[in-house]
Amino acid sequence: MTRYKSWTLTDVLNDIWLDSFNVGNDSLRLPTTHEWAIRKRTLRGGLRDGVDLVEIHNGAFAFSILPTRGMGLWRGNYHGLPLGWSAPLLGPVHPRHVQHNERGGLGWLYGFDEWLCRCGLSSNGPPGDDNGVPLTLHGRISNLPAHHVEVRISLDPPHEMSVIGQVDESALFLSNLRLTTTYTTAPGSNRIVIHDVVENRSTQPAEMELLYHCNLGAPFLEAGSRLLAPIKEMAPQTPRAAEGISTHDTYAGPTSGFAEQVYLYELVPDPHGRTLALLYNAAADKGVSVRFPLQHLPCFTVWKNCLPLEEGYVTGLEPATNFPNPKSFERKNGRVRLLPPGGRWEATWSLEVHDTSAAIAAVQKEIATLQAHSPAVIHRTPQARFSPAGQTS
Repeated sequence: MTRYKSWTLTDVLNDIWLDSFNVGNDSLRLPTTHEWAIRKRTLRGGLRDGVDLVEIHNGAFAFSILPTRGMGLWRGNYHGLPLGWSAPLLGPVHPRHVQHNERGGLGWLYGFDEWLCRCGLSSNGPPGDDNGVPLTLHGRISNLPAHHVEVRISLDPPHEMSVIGQVDESALFLSNLRLTTTYTTAPGSNRIVIHDVVENRSTQPAEMELLYHCNLGAPFLEAGSRLLAPIKEMAPQTPRAAEGISTHDTYAGPTSGFAEQVYLYELVPDPHGRTLALLYNAAADKGVSVRFPLQHLPCFTVWKNCLPLEEGYVTGLEPATNFPNPKSFERKNGRVRLLPPGGRWEATWSLEVHDTSAAIAAVQKEIATLQAHSPAVIHRTPQARFSPAGQTS
């Protein structure tokens, strides 16, 4: 059985630092050549005042977790390559400054600048009315604070470092859902593994939607960048996205007046039921891939937002339980999960960073092998099964 040391960070008010020389107070040196560190601190000033940050550095890969914002990932860095994007706001934003009902339910955007944020848990997608229930953009989970945060280090090989957090989305007479997330990485690794569990803690059935909004800018996104995935079937979400269908897998540089485009995918699985997608730069020597299980995350969305840098030049790679459509549409198409009393949903997926041409080529080959088993069906217009716009096209 693997041995662990763990620390609960939720009630720590001051900065805390753990590293490869001093694990807690024990001066324990783990047998690894990579010098790692974990730090917890609280940010001060502006919209970020009071936001807790847990920073992990595994010796090659650094990333910051936001317990105050639903356990999202704010920024990362791998061998000097920055992960995330430059949003037109100075974050991370404390949830107290985010009013979901503003601008007709678009208030979520006032806090949106993470590398990875979750959309859910009860709903995601656009604001609107769901049988008399008003829903706001992308739900509440990314603006709810964790009530428990723990750091865990395995004392036995491979000496993995994990941060575990619990966030409740609950209220009287409404749903009672708990997210338990675990981020794990190993010394020197290019990979973060995310394991999420959503529990229905109510005595009544509860609906659930969850989308992972993984957002990337430079240096992975630039003119000539490409998105590669083993496509089973794909359709543009809207007529605007259909305008760019011939270049759906490539990116323009920052473009004034660009209107966002969204593409909805069903992907081809490997023999173990998992799939992947890769974003890489024009030179094909820098990239980020996501790997996820189709049984638990059957939907994949690509968001292209090629605005000028000052306005938010970014793309989103988004594994999910559903597509980001109105909840009523997703329910009609069987993509809203119904958790029984005490029921749970869980998934394990990963983010990987690649910083050589050989690493990119290896992932390209892996995707090509999967694609060879199934010809891609690419629709040029919205489809009724994928989005409401397809019902009128």
